[in-house]
Amino acid sequence: MDWKPVPQKGTPYYKQIAEHLERRISYGEFPAGSFLPSERTLARELNVNRSTIVAAYEELRAAGLVESIQGSGTRVSHDIWGLTKNRVPNWRHLVESGSFLPNLPLIQRIRKETQENGLIDMASGELSADLFPTASFQTIMATQQFDGHLGYDHPQGHFPLRETICQHVGSLKRIEATPDSILITSGAQQALHLVVQCLLKPGDAVAIEDPSYCYSLPLFQSAGLRTFLLPVEHDGINPEELIALHRKHRIKMVFVNPTYQNPTGTTMSMEKRLRLLDISTEYGIPIVEDDPYSLITFAGQQMPTLKSLDRHGTVLYISSLTKIVASGLRIGWVIGPQTVIQRLADAKQQVDFGHSIFPQWIAQRFLASAEFDAHIELLTDALHHKRDAILSALTRHLKGQVDTQPPDGGIHLWCKIKAPVKDTPLLKEAIRAGVVYVPGNVLGSKEGYVRFTYGHAPLHLIDEAIERFSQALQKLL
Repeated sequence: MDWKPVPQKGTPYYKQIAEHLERRISYGEFPAGSFLPSERTLARELNVNRSTIVAAYEELRAAGLVESIQGSGTRVSHDIWGLTKNRVPNWRHLVESGSFLPNLPLIQRIRKETQENGLIDMASGELSADLFPTASFQTIMATQQFDGHLGYDHPQGHFPLRETICQHVGSLKRIEATPDSILITSGAQQALHLVVQCLLKPGDAVAIEDPSYCYSLPLFQSAGLRTFLLPVEHDGINPEELIALHRKHRIKMVFVNPTYQNPTGTTMSMEKRLRLLDISTEYGIPIVEDDPYSLITFAGQQMPTLKSLDRHGTVLYISSLTKIVASGLRIGWVIGPQTVIQRLADAKQQVDFGHSIFPQWIAQRFLASAEFDAHIELLTDALHHKRDAILSALTRHLKGQVDTQPPDGGIHLWCKIKAPVKDTPLLKEAIRAGVVYVPGNVLGSKEGYVRFTYGHAPLHLIDEAIERFSQALQKLL
């Protein structure tokens, strides 16, 4: 075959091959009843992977142009121009054309590698299993009688849990809230999704930090939003840049993670917090504050949340137990004006009819107990040791080849590689060396950065993880 597929933006190889074969069928080069080349043969002729040919033949089958004959191969349909041919749904096309976009390919690969290949995991944004309060949960389930309602609960979540969260954020974060101003969600991720889906519309402009966890989320593109970036400095974003963006693009909402930011670990200064709130009030720009880490502080003194400083009701506050208790518990919450909370609750009920009572019941009992405070104290101490361990490992194995700003809390360490290096080849080499992390270009607009999550890797493997990363880096320098 003289023809070969060529790189075309928006048209992958398998679609080009399917279209080329369809033309040849229509021209009579492959008559009705004739067999197409085998998948292996055609892959060799076109210099592509066999999976690409499989996908191309699947397109043709979905169009009713060919049929698979077990043991014989792929044959052109006898009645391709008739009306009686049964058609197979084009599932691949449907999967690719849906409005809810998939995760980035690198994110999918990182997840696959960590699940299947036993790598040292410095990528997953969760605590290691030894930091979960498993014994406390077991005690609660063994000694306390379950008294929850087994039917559909309140759309905003289990009332006793919402009451306890009010006390929790009031005493530890100085946030004034009522049960009616709280919605229980399946972690912070669902909270973000509900905010985007319910309060914004396609074409709206939003501002996010660069780098940030939000940068890696397809939910903004799925919703048809225009995202604009606010660079993160050593003490958070520059609020004045939000004014410039708003004047040019009419920013409808700004998403920030001001305390121990993911991925940089930086904390927004008090001056910038107050200025951001002033701008929010002056221009009517709602702030979505994502606050998963502020209780994990190594500095001894906690920076006030934006929500605790908010005097005009411009901040939607999102937090969860995912990063500080257990990721599998799936307990998060949004605090905001009651009209907003009711709107989000209505949408959540359409999706899942409300949160499961069992994790809510356990979370309420744990959060209300003295065990929670003891857990946070032990967790902070353990993560402090892990942070120091990874800083020591970087000094020992990379000898000045990376720059980093040690975080005063949280679970992430952001590193800039001094030498020029491409993110994707480095990640591939690191995976071969047996360690996985999140490359910078997944989380931000620049290459040459890496995020190590020291919260997930066991303490005794942190040094070995950095040594393996160093070996991978040296091969590319």
